[in-house]
Amino acid sequence: MKIDYDIVIIGGSITGYQAALAATQLQAKVALVQPQIHYELNYHYPLSELSKISQQCVDMKTLGIMTESKNIKSDFHPNKPISNTGVPEKSQIPIPQPTCSYSYQQGMLYSQSIAANINQLNSLANLSAQGVDVIIGNGKFQTSPKLSFAVNDRILSARTYLLACGSRPKIPDIEGLNTIGYLTLANIWQYLETPNPPKNWVIIGGLPQSIEIAQTLARWGCNINLILNHPSVFSYLDPEIRQLLIAQLEADGVRIFNQTRVTQIRKIEDQKWVQAGDKAIETEEILIATGQQPNIDNLNLAAAGVKWYPRRLVVNKKLQTTNHRIYACGDILGGYDIANIANYEAKIAVKNALFFPRLEVNYRCIPWIISSQPMVAQIGLTELQAKRRYGKNQVLVFTNYFKTLTAAQIKNEITGICKLIILENGQILGCSIFGVEAGELVNLVALAMSKNLKIENLENLAVVDPSFSEILQQTAREWNKQKLNKNHIVQEFLQSLLHFRRDWNF
Repeated sequence: MKIDYDIVIIGGSITGYQAALAATQLQAKVALVQPQIHYELNYHYPLSELSKISQQCVDMKTLGIMTESKNIKSDFHPNKPISNTGVPEKSQIPIPQPTCSYSYQQGMLYSQSIAANINQLNSLANLSAQGVDVIIGNGKFQTSPKLSFAVNDRILSARTYLLACGSRPKIPDIEGLNTIGYLTLANIWQYLETPNPPKNWVIIGGLPQSIEIAQTLARWGCNINLILNHPSVFSYLDPEIRQLLIAQLEADGVRIFNQTRVTQIRKIEDQKWVQAGDKAIETEEILIATGQQPNIDNLNLAAAGVKWYPRRLVVNKKLQTTNHRIYACGDILGGYDIANIANYEAKIAVKNALFFPRLEVNYRCIPWIISSQPMVAQIGLTELQAKRRYGKNQVLVFTNYFKTLTAAQIKNEITGICKLIILENGQILGCSIFGVEAGELVNLVALAMSKNLKIENLENLAVVDPSFSEILQQTAREWNKQKLNKNHIVQEFLQSLLHFRRDWNF
């Protein structure tokens, strides 16, 4: 059978788009099979930024820095007689009142415009213009006479295939859930475009996205009950950062039920009731975000010799499935839907599929975030994980707080912490950050870890002052200080040398 393409990508997610773009830039002949799944940027990020700006407005008004005049109702009227003194009486003068209000609908319109711009940049038309053969439709693998992919009455033959189908929400088995309406991560933002979205929410699940949505909706004035099943993303965080994140969520108005099991959901007189542990919670709407499962139905993977489990596809370190000609990347592999991890996997899978499969995934140097306010960013090992692996005596932990930074004081972003996990020889094992610009800071640590740079390289950075990057330099400086304090020979030598130089007459 003639080979039509170097690689056929079965998409349905933004990861499939990125994989097709990477493949065509390597001069490959690429086909992207795009099912009727409309992926686009959700509105969480712009809405979250708007809520942050609104909070800053409130803070500035509280400090008396910003005021906004608004005339309240009074007895003053231009044609009304004035007092004998020639000026209106006090009760007749409009009184300026500081206000800080916002419109959810205008915020949603603003978010929609941003999403439209980004979706235009990631449009299928752009891929077609760069030489990718985009095919809209659903298909499945065929193995006779040779491995191929059938879609829209076409048989696509390729040397290799890449599954980048993404995932869909996995609905838990909760009594009464299927008898009432509920939302998932797949449709919540379309639902929130309605003119009068609900104010009372129960969010079930501890995914990064559910935490982000809970905080965003709370900051926009909603009453949020976040029910965390076990395990949740909280279990992967450094304990101190986990406590700070929970405290921030609760300060924003999110009511958290940790390690609580939902046993029943009922509808009574047009209201939904959720039985969480020993508490019954009344709510207007329910968001299910307990986990994802791969979009692999009807692909005929069994006939192609591809093995999978309910929540993940089986792949090796080269991202090959159990059929060595079929690769996979993104959240179809299981775990959380994190864009930078999926894009990293897509690059590895595409290069292995097009050329000799020698590259292996290495998640040690790949950061991940929770887009909360402030943001959580983590890479490598936490303190507990490092001590379990290397022993307590071999691991050093250095902590610094954002309140020590000039930039944090200037921008009133003093809530934050940075923890670097180091071996005694200076090797960086991991980093956990909670604070503004955490995503940018962890990228510096990721670069250092990927290049096997040691902690002294971070200390030697000439970072811009003032900037949040200084926290990495300050934390690294603590390592050098501790190293010097432990080395008594070097301390005595330095003291003797400087004493000699002070007494030496030039």
